[in-house]
Amino acid sequence: MHLCDHILRHVNFVPEQTDELTIYVKKHLITMVRSGTHKKLFIPGPTEVREEVLDAQAQWMIGHRSKEFSELYGGIIEKVKKFLDTDMHTCVYTSSGTGLMEAAIRNGVDKRVLCCVNGAFSERWAEIAEACGKEVDRLEFEWGKAVKPEAIERKLEEKEYEAVTVVQNETSTGVRAKLEELSPVVKKHGALLLVDTVSSLGGDNIDVNLADMVLTSSQKCFALPPGLAICTMSDAMLEKSKNAKDKGYYFDLEHMIEYTETKKQTPETPAISLMFALDAELDYMLKEGKEGRYRRHVEMAEHVRNWAKKNFALFAEPGYESVTVTCVRNTKNINVGELNKALRDMTISDGYGKIKGSTFRIAHMGDLTLKDVQELTARIDEVIS
Repeated sequence: MHLCDHILRHVNFVPEQTDELTIYVKKHLITMVRSGTHKKLFIPGPTEVREEVLDAQAQWMIGHRSKEFSELYGGIIEKVKKFLDTDMHTCVYTSSGTGLMEAAIRNGVDKRVLCCVNGAFSERWAEIAEACGKEVDRLEFEWGKAVKPEAIERKLEEKEYEAVTVVQNETSTGVRAKLEELSPVVKKHGALLLVDTVSSLGGDNIDVNLADMVLTSSQKCFALPPGLAICTMSDAMLEKSKNAKDKGYYFDLEHMIEYTETKKQTPETPAISLMFALDAELDYMLKEGKEGRYRRHVEMAEHVRNWAKKNFALFAEPGYESVTVTCVRNTKNINVGELNKALRDMTISDGYGKIKGSTFRIAHMGDLTLKDVQELTARIDEVIS
């Protein structure tokens, strides 16, 4: 029984006003619980979550083998496909994005993989592949630099690889890869293209049809709490999964797609509350539209970049800057921890990995607006001055 139901038992009310009073009490109880603890997040995940999405999780539980769940999950899959403009195989895992990075390796690679590394998270993918017992070659780029098609071309001409991994939006450096340039090169050599869009899908304008597997997480541009991971995959990737050795159980993509497409369910128990939230957020995303959402992210990115160039310097290679997170060179040696204390109800992120301290990051992703980032930069200016 909800706390508000206990309260209602001790409140005098007219029977026909029950529903109205229940809504009133719930609303104000939620406000009381959340008050005084909220800091608006301008970090690259978890990102800011709207109250409507938080509230969507508070629905009565349903069985994951019920007709109601099949309708919910089936609807989510169709909405994801509609938003991304794809007919590719699509599924939602109860997992972090890292789980699907491992799934891509276990299902898409039997022996050898080329991992493009230009930051902390692309390095993580190479480490995952090694932990899965694969033969891994790293194609290294300087942190802050983008993955280039000609470099991939040279490696694919030297040796045969089953797959190439690319982080489309390297969260640690704020560098964006251009899939439209990389995809033809990988396809020409018959390899699978596996793409991490954890911090960009739903914000950047990404054509998932260019890759054999594209994966993302709920807590970034989809503006949900952490806990869900979404992926699309090609027929070639699914066929590879069918014949893959040692692909494990939980992240067997063939098994997952079979359940998704035949039963509109997941093989194992999913995070149903988060599914309710995802369903609500997808309605919001579809109303805004993929192009509209992209334009809003570009507006926010341009504002933050211009502010950073005026006051500090950008870390990313020119022309390859992320549209969802800006990595700023900390030329003034500000203490990010102290800055966040001074910002009070807002917070940004320190640098990541080997560039922690020399950089800091401001995320402009999910459901944030231009007004939000304008208020943030104005507040930072005030604190620094």
